[in-house]
Amino acid sequence: MAHKVIISGGGTGGHIFPAIAIANALRRAEPEIEILFVGAAGKMEMEKVPAAGYRIVGLDIQGINRQSLLKNIALPFKMVKSLWKSRQIIKEFGGEVAIGVGGYASGPLLMMANHIGIPTLIQEQNSFAGKTNKSLGKRAKKICVAYDGMEKFFPAERVMLTGNPIRRASVDISGKYREAIASFGLTEGKKTILVTGGSLGANTLNECIKEAVGKLIQADVQVIWQCGGYYFEKLERELTGKLPAGIKLLPFLQRMDYAYAAADVIIARAGAGTISELCVIGKPVILVPSPNVAEDHQTKNAVALVEKKAALMVTDMSARIHLVDETLKLIRDEATCVELSENIRKLALLDADEVIANEVLKLIN
Repeated sequence: MAHKVIISGGGTGGHIFPAIAIANALRRAEPEIEILFVGAAGKMEMEKVPAAGYRIVGLDIQGINRQSLLKNIALPFKMVKSLWKSRQIIKEFGGEVAIGVGGYASGPLLMMANHIGIPTLIQEQNSFAGKTNKSLGKRAKKICVAYDGMEKFFPAERVMLTGNPIRRASVDISGKYREAIASFGLTEGKKTILVTGGSLGANTLNECIKEAVGKLIQADVQVIWQCGGYYFEKLERELTGKLPAGIKLLPFLQRMDYAYAAADVIIARAGAGTISELCVIGKPVILVPSPNVAEDHQTKNAVALVEKKAALMVTDMSARIHLVDETLKLIRDEATCVELSENIRKLALLDADEVIANEVLKLIN
């Protein structure tokens, strides 16, 4: 009889891509396995998960809104409703293990799985565990982490260093430089900066690049600028006729492998999934942690790399003054580029998806 696994969480690409990677690894290990995803209604997982070939059910759940306390009034009711629906989902589907990857939906689903007595596994992507995962970790059978020293958040005997599952197609860059450069219509041999604000884009990064277009043209560098769908039309309007052929403004990157292959230096946010990919890519990176995330975990992720001389960091607050200057300085500094590349590569863990899938199957058996 086919085993049944529930994977819960989402909200951002950083949660969804690892979840899909684990599901794919489970399918490779056991082709007959049945997998059900549980996400937050209206969030991007409701679109991305079916596109990857998996069934998903949505919970009516939200996070705490720190800007408007009024918007939190419905939260307790939504939580109770989501716990009740989670119980129904687990019973109807017959899940044997529940995996939580972070995001709103993983809280109620894993709480209910723990309550019913179904084994749970947490995949903690960041170097700093959030409140929900710390609480869920007390009863989880296994906590798969991406950074050393996570015993300070979880029971040490259940913590396992696996790394974060990554999109394998995105990091497969070997031998692709020429076709990558050609695909963006750029010039071979010219220094190229990749700017990526993650799946949703990042306003700070966009403003930094927009204000420094003249400086980038003067420095004679090329830029692949992924700005996010939300910001694209406005930026395109504002910059009509101002961008040379060597600065490519794009809403999304359909081929992340090409973007990574073409880049000499990368500017990125410090989400856990992004960092895991960057470690495998092994190129010089400047991280600009987003300040708009729970418990400032992106700064903690970035600092973990900076301390190992594996990346440079510019704060979100100082980015408009320093980011582009720091990037142009780095791209001309061969020795620092080599050092950063070598050190970030040492942190790469490529087969996290396989290792986590194996742990899930052990919990079933």
